[in-house]
Amino acid sequence: MDLKGIDLNTLHSREWLLTNGIGGYASSTLSGCNTRRYQGLLIASDEPPTARRVVVSKVEETIVSMVGGTMDLATNQYAGAIHPMGYEHLTYFERKPLPRFVYEFAGGRLDKTVFMVQGSNTTVIEYVNTGTAKYELQINVLLADRDYHSLLTNDSAYDFRTVHTGSFQKIYSHEGGAPIFVAHGKGTWTNRCFWYRNFEYQQERDRGFDYHEDAYNPGMISVSLDAGEAAYIILTTDEKYVSFSGEALKEDALRHISAVRKWGDNVFLNDLAEAADQFIVDRRSTASKSIIAGYHWFTDWGRDTMISMRGICIAQGDKDTARSIINTFLKYLDRGMLPNRFPDGDGALDYNTIDATLWLFVVCHDFFEKFNDESFVKEVYPHLSAVIEAHLAGTRYDIHVTDEGLLYGGEGLAQLTWMDARIGDHVVTPRHGCPVEVNMLWYNALKIHEAFSEIANGKAYSKLIRSFEKQFKAAYLNEDGYLNDVVIPCAAPDRTIRPNQIYAVSLPYAVLNKTEQKKITAFVQAHLLTDYGLRTLNTEHPDFKPRYEGDSWHRDNAYHQGTVWPFLIGEFFAAYLKVNNSTAKSRKQVMLWMEPLREHFYGDVCIHGISEIFDGLDPREGRGTIHQAWSVSALLKVLIEMEALAAPRPLIRKPGSPIFSVESDVI
Repeated sequence: MDLKGIDLNTLHSREWLLTNGIGGYASSTLSGCNTRRYQGLLIASDEPPTARRVVVSKVEETIVSMVGGTMDLATNQYAGAIHPMGYEHLTYFERKPLPRFVYEFAGGRLDKTVFMVQGSNTTVIEYVNTGTAKYELQINVLLADRDYHSLLTNDSAYDFRTVHTGSFQKIYSHEGGAPIFVAHGKGTWTNRCFWYRNFEYQQERDRGFDYHEDAYNPGMISVSLDAGEAAYIILTTDEKYVSFSGEALKEDALRHISAVRKWGDNVFLNDLAEAADQFIVDRRSTASKSIIAGYHWFTDWGRDTMISMRGICIAQGDKDTARSIINTFLKYLDRGMLPNRFPDGDGALDYNTIDATLWLFVVCHDFFEKFNDESFVKEVYPHLSAVIEAHLAGTRYDIHVTDEGLLYGGEGLAQLTWMDARIGDHVVTPRHGCPVEVNMLWYNALKIHEAFSEIANGKAYSKLIRSFEKQFKAAYLNEDGYLNDVVIPCAAPDRTIRPNQIYAVSLPYAVLNKTEQKKITAFVQAHLLTDYGLRTLNTEHPDFKPRYEGDSWHRDNAYHQGTVWPFLIGEFFAAYLKVNNSTAKSRKQVMLWMEPLREHFYGDVCIHGISEIFDGLDPREGRGTIHQAWSVSALLKVLIEMEALAAPRPLIRKPGSPIFSVESDVI
C-alpha cells in the first residue's frame, strides 16, 4: 500500500491488529499515532482471554544519520499540535504476511515489522536498514501498564523501577506489579525516566469519553545499523522469551500464518481465514478454546461465539477447535441456558440471553453435517434434551413455551435477544414476547433434536413441532407479505420491519413454503439490504437513526434502529441462494453484493478486518469494533459453501482481481 501523499487523517483512520491466541493483541494506526485507549504494542491478557492491560503503549524511533542528521519517525497528537510528524517519512505499508512499515528519509530507509508470539503476551519488532548508508536507530519505549478500559496519568504510585540485566531490562511499574521485560540483542540501554504527558486520543474524544493519557519512558535503546543489518526488540511479560532469537520468533509467526492459509490460490478466502484465526483463543478457566467477539474491547460472548464458529471453525473443517468450543460452553450450561458472557476477572457469568442456547443446536447441526460424527451426536444429545425440557418447564427471565407452542421470553429490563441495547432504565428496542428469530431458532432446535433422536435413540418432540408449524404463519406472516418482528399472544403484534425475519429462510429448517420464503427474501432485499449488511430498521420508520455517532447515549440509541450489521448479510446471502437453488447466476449476484465488503476488508478501518457495524444511511465507514468475529464468519461461511458448489472446477483469476470473475460461470 503506497502511502506517499496520503493525508494524516486517512492514516489515523486506518488501523492494524495482531493477536496472540490468548486474548492479547497489538494494534495502532498506520500513522503510528494511537487514537484509542485500546491501542498499544502490547496488550496482555493475564487471565486468558480476559483481564487485559495495556503494557506497552508504543515505541518512538529516531534516526541519527551522517547525511540527514536527526529525524523522528513517530507521530503523536497533543492539544492543538501533531508532534513529532514522523508520518511524513512513512512511504509504504503492507499487512501480510506481517504488518510492515517503510520509512524513507535523507540518506536512508528503514523497514519496521511487528509480530506477536502465539500463546504468549509477547510482541516483537524487527528493524532492518534497507538503505545503503549506516545510521543510528534510537528507540524510546513508552509504558502504561493499566487496565485497557482505563487511562493512565502521572501517578506517584507508578515509579517504573528498572532492573538492568545485560541485554534486557526488567521493569516494575509499581510496587507489587508484575514485571515487564524489554529485550534487545544489540545496542545499549540508556535510562530516561521521563513522563510523556497529555497524549490525545481522537477516537475516544469522538466517542464522548476521556481522551488524555500520560505514558512513561523508562529508557532508550540505541543501535547502530549497517546497510542490510537487522535488529530486534522483544516486549513481553514472559521472561523466558527475553533470550529467544528475534529471527526464530519471526519464523514461528510465519509458520503459524502459513498453517491457517489452506485455501489454495483463493486469496480472499485465505486472507479471511487468517483474519478469522485472530478470534480463536484459549480460555484458561476451562482449558479449552473460545472465540473473542470483537476487537478491541469485547471478550468471548455466548451468542457471538455460537454464530461465529459456524464460519470460523466448522465451515473451515476445524473439527478439534469447534469441539473444544462446544465443550467450553457445555460446561456452563445451567437451567437449560448457555452463558451470554464470560466477565473480565472473577465476576459471575451472565445468562441474559434467550437465543445463544438455541444457536447451540444450529452449531451442532452444522458440526454433524460437516463431520458426520455420530459419536458427537450421542455425546451432546442429553445436553440438548435438557435444554428443551428446561424451556418447556420455564427458566430464567420468564422464558417458557406458550399454549400456542411459541417460545416467549422477557421480564423487567432484561434484554435477551441480540438487539440488546439498553441505557440505564431505558430499553431501546424492547422485544419481550416471542421474537421471530428466537422462534425460528426454537423450531430449528426442535427439528435438529428430532433428527438427532434417530441417531441417539431418544425421544423427539413431534407433537410440539406440529403445533408450532400450525401456529407460526398465523402469528407472524402478515397481509403485507413480511413477518412480524415480535408476537405476544392475545396482543397486537410488533409489525416493525426488521432483519430478524430473514432467519425464517436462512436457517436449516423452514416453516414457510418456497413461495413465501422468496417473498420474505425479496422484501428484506427491498427494504433493508445495503452494500455492507442489513439495516436493523427500515428508513421510513420514525425511529430510524441514520448515523451511529456521538456519545454513548446517542450511539446506543442508534445501535439497532437502522444501523447496518455485516454479519446479517451472511444470513441474507444464505436465504437468497436457497430460494434461487444456488444457481451460477445467484452465486454471481452474491459475489457482486459482497464486493464492497471485500474492498472494506482490504482498505478501510482495520486493514484485513471487517467492522462490527456501519451507518444506517449511506453506509461507508465502519463503526463500532474494528474487527468483529461474526462479520468475518458470515463471509467465510458463504464463500466456503460456494466453493464446495463449484468443486472440482478450478478457479482462474488474474492477480489483483476479485476472487471470482463476475462474467465467469465458474463460481
